[in-house]
Amino acid sequence: HVTLEESGGGSVQTGGSLTLSCVVSKTYSSYCMGWFRQTPGKEREGVALIAPYDVTSYSESVKDRFIISLDNTKNIVSLQMNRLKPEDTGTNYCTMDPGMAGACHLPPSREYECWGQGILVDVSQ
Repeated sequence: HVTLEESGGGSVQTGGSLTLSCVVSKTYSSYCMGWFRQTPGKEREGVALIAPYDVTSYSESVKDRFIISLDNTKNIVSLQMNRLKPEDTGTNYCTMDPGMAGACHLPPSREYECWGQGILVDVSQ
């Protein structure tokens, strides 16, 4: 069983930056991992994903502002969020799936296997 421990987030004004981190309890050679976010009353939406060989995928709304990366030595996936906007507000969930390396893209083709608890990001005007 893999656990995903999220950290970071918080409150920031429009235009600011935050970095989310997710510690994965196991090492995988094949994976699709990244971040989704959710506003109460809405479905989760994909934000950014990363697969082996640093193959990444971003949602249209964040593709020029966010950067996802993976530290393979520490099993930590990070999301650097820059030029934040109020519409970035929501609960962010770390996700990973060892069986989706070949289809690690947005929108997802199916629900991913493992999820973190979720952390809040609040962007005010």
